[in-house]
Amino acid sequence: QVQLVESGGGLVQAGGSLRLACAASGFAFEAYAMSWVRQVPGKELEWLADINHTGDTTYHADSVKGRFTIPRDNTKYTLCLQLRSLEPEGTAVYHCAPTEFHHNSSYWGPGTQVAVSS
Repeated sequence: QVQLVESGGGLVQAGGSLRLACAASGFAFEAYAMSWVRQVPGKELEWLADINHTGDTTYHADSVKGRFTIPRDNTKYTLCLQLRSLEPEGTAVYHCAPTEFHHNSSYWGPGTQVAVSS
C-alpha cells in the first residue's frame, strides 16, 4: 500500500527558497518514477516535475524549469523538491506521487502547504 508523507512547506517571501521532502513507504520506491504536483483550491492540478526510478533523468514544467529541482534518495525512500525564486503563484498544497498515478489523489500524501507572500 502506497504511503507518502510530504513535509517542509511553510510561509516564505517571494524570491525565497524551500526544500520539500516526501517520505515513501509501503511500496518499492526505487522501482517507480516519481512526481511532484501542486493544487490550489478551485484550480486544476498542476504537474511540476518527474524523476525516473534511478534518479538520472528529470522533467520539469516550463513554469518551474530552472527554479525547481527534484532529487531523490532511493536508499532513504525519500523524494525532494527544491524550490527557488518562489513567486506568489507558487502558493499551493504540494503533493508527491508515483508518476503513473500522479493524477489520482488516492495515491497522494496529505500534502504540504507552501505560501508565498509578495
